[in-house]
Amino acid sequence: MTTEVRSLREFKMPDVGEGLTEAEILSWYVKPGDTVTDGQVVCEVETAKAAVELPIPFNGVVEQLFFPEGATVDVGTAIISVAVAGEAGAAPAAAPAPAPAVAAAAAPAVEAEPERREVLVGYGPRTGTAQRRARRTTTATATATAKAAAPAAPVAAPAPAAPVSPVELPAGERPLAKPPVRKLAKDLGIDLRSVTPTGAGGVITREDLHAHAAAQAAPAAEPVVAEAVEAVGTVAAPAPVSGSGDVRVPIKGVRKATAQAMVASAFTAPHVTEFVQVDVTRTMKFVRKLKESGELGRDVRVSPLLLVAKALLVAIKRHPEINAQWDEAAQEIVVKGQVNLGIAAATPRGLIVPNIKDAGSKTLSGLATSLGELVETARQGKTSPADMQGGTVTITNVGVFGVDTGTPILNPGEAAILAFGAVRELPWVHKGKVVPRQVTTLALSFDHRLVDGELGSRVLADVAGLLEFPKRLITWG
Repeated sequence: MTTEVRSLREFKMPDVGEGLTEAEILSWYVKPGDTVTDGQVVCEVETAKAAVELPIPFNGVVEQLFFPEGATVDVGTAIISVAVAGEAGAAPAAAPAPAPAVAAAAAPAVEAEPERREVLVGYGPRTGTAQRRARRTTTATATATAKAAAPAAPVAAPAPAAPVSPVELPAGERPLAKPPVRKLAKDLGIDLRSVTPTGAGGVITREDLHAHAAAQAAPAAEPVVAEAVEAVGTVAAPAPVSGSGDVRVPIKGVRKATAQAMVASAFTAPHVTEFVQVDVTRTMKFVRKLKESGELGRDVRVSPLLLVAKALLVAIKRHPEINAQWDEAAQEIVVKGQVNLGIAAATPRGLIVPNIKDAGSKTLSGLATSLGELVETARQGKTSPADMQGGTVTITNVGVFGVDTGTPILNPGEAAILAFGAVRELPWVHKGKVVPRQVTTLALSFDHRLVDGELGSRVLADVAGLLEFPKRLITWG
């Protein structure tokens, strides 16, 4: 008599191929006992860039959910197990017992067969060799492994800039010093090899370390001060004192990624921001006419942002050098061949910046369609990681919040970002008379390493000129 044999299969947190290492489980769509089919969405997760739904790649019955909603899980970690049907009459394969940690660490490395890694549908696996987190080992195991790998490597801090009378030691020989002295050297950031010993038998003493540190301080006073300031800047701020009614919100997902990106940008690229007020009365009339005529399509949303985007694209076409990136490793400025226009979008999960690929090649109608799809997808929280990669320049529409302007921070890797402020009716000199006109303020931040003041000013002036006289979109474009 044959019987149906079931075995357990685990579905791991997928690798979306964008360099992400973890994701938060937002919601489960299944529970233990539910039947699932190949391609069925079982949960929704949020990475540092987007919320995505995960389809399971096989049929079966849900056995266990390994993590609750709200848990943050590393890529490659099993999140759900499913009982799947096996061959008739076949005995289920017993799960191998985990090997002891010490034995695993001591065993020689064996090249494993390529592992089938789950990937998110539509993205594909990360190219290159996958780097995975090291397995947790006991202290004894880690120590033994470290000693086996480097039996004679001294534990020492980086050498000072100007060592005083360093002692030449044979290769592989460690400087002589007692454990407390070695600890002090590590705390002071001193390489014991650069210290001249005065103790009996060539042993380095505490006094030798203090004398060495004092000698280094004099000729390198300014660098020491700079390092001290840097060290103070890296000290964690004291924890806020909790008060009645305080609410703590975990820093994760999109918020965490945004914070890291903004800090990296603000302290890497020297920002310069320029401002200009412009009469956009004609542009606002043009927007109304496009809406009423339906020339761009019935379902196409027409807004002032569309004209601002088109004006920026035309300005970039006239000054392509601003559509560039700074390549620190190669020490080159890379002028990009196409404009991937980013639109900063505020979502319930935080700020994201999806971009329209090759926006400069699109007609006004095509740009309007792409812009509408981008905004709607962002509002629904369905923006894919691929849509947020490769941006070259960004627009942030702060005007929708009633804000006149700001000093926007560059999206990392980009050379410029344009802030579009609120459109207000203001007194304005028009044809020699002070009359009410619709006016906005534009702010352009740019990376001063690759965009000088003249280039930035010309781009901003062109955008303003196009919005003041939108017919120039035809003559200049």
